[in-house]
Amino acid sequence: MKLASLIHGRDGRLVVVSQDLTRATDAFPVVATLQAALDDWDRYAPRLADLALSLEHGSVPSFRFHEHDCAAPLPRAYQWLDASAYLNHIELVRKAGGDIVPPAMMAEPLMYQGGSDTLLGPRQPIRTPSEEQGIDFEAEVAVVTGDVPMGISSEAALGHVRLVILVNDVSLRRLAGHELPKGFGFVQSKPSSAFSPVAVTPDELGAAWRNGRLHLPMLTQVNGKPFGRPDAGIGMAFGFGEIIAHAARTRSLAAGTIIGAGTVSNHGPEGGPGLPLARGGVGYTCILEQRTVEKIESGKPQTPFLRFGDTVRIEMKDAAGHSIFGAIEQEILPAG
Repeated sequence: MKLASLIHGRDGRLVVVSQDLTRATDAFPVVATLQAALDDWDRYAPRLADLALSLEHGSVPSFRFHEHDCAAPLPRAYQWLDASAYLNHIELVRKAGGDIVPPAMMAEPLMYQGGSDTLLGPRQPIRTPSEEQGIDFEAEVAVVTGDVPMGISSEAALGHVRLVILVNDVSLRRLAGHELPKGFGFVQSKPSSAFSPVAVTPDELGAAWRNGRLHLPMLTQVNGKPFGRPDAGIGMAFGFGEIIAHAARTRSLAAGTIIGAGTVSNHGPEGGPGLPLARGGVGYTCILEQRTVEKIESGKPQTPFLRFGDTVRIEMKDAAGHSIFGAIEQEILPAG
């Protein structure tokens, strides 16, 4: 089942979307918003699934689905937690800051709590006050949970995954360099994140969804040129079961909690940091990684961070080349 929230009020207008992302039908006869569906998932999910089947059969009224009409699946969420589960990304970010990976990071996931009151739709621009803040994108896989009890096991936690989505976890790298040494985490360096047009139930992903990981390439472009295609299922030190259990260790999680796995990142074939696409590698899903590799190899980063007028595209396709979630495609614009 594929669900989307069209731009409407603060919480969107829930629609069921066809598997090929071409048609949609209103979910209003069943439930008005995605958050309301998540609040009583056992009641509403079977009815939404029946609506999805009727849409595929052409037996309910439908209309053309346009990704640019979408808000984030949850335009505002009770909670947005983001982990950093890809060891290669952790290593490169630490190297960029002149640091090493502490052993504790291999024992449990890194995680921060982001702002979730204004989550961007897939075509809303990234607005920042200045190009000099080091504007970067970070392509991620995330899940939306139902209610998760405190102290849940990682095995049981996967049963609370309701939906899977893509995320652009926007970062202002030069502000992060000032915030992190204070020891209290991100605030100003993490503006609103953007989300894919469509959220999908795990069963839609078939064999690609296994062990709490999504085993498909994450496709990124900058200004229409391919930037990376690392596999989201490779190099993920912690699966979503472990990440959710970590988040719920000392508190329960409310239905509608969004949890990301961090920037998708693959090591090179011999365990190195990986190569850009132009040199035969799988590339990267954020600019900081490419800049760090450039600095390691030549002593100086060469790839600039994003500038006003640049565009970023994030997408994932199935084995047949069909888009699963639709695309996040954003322009970088000045604030105001």
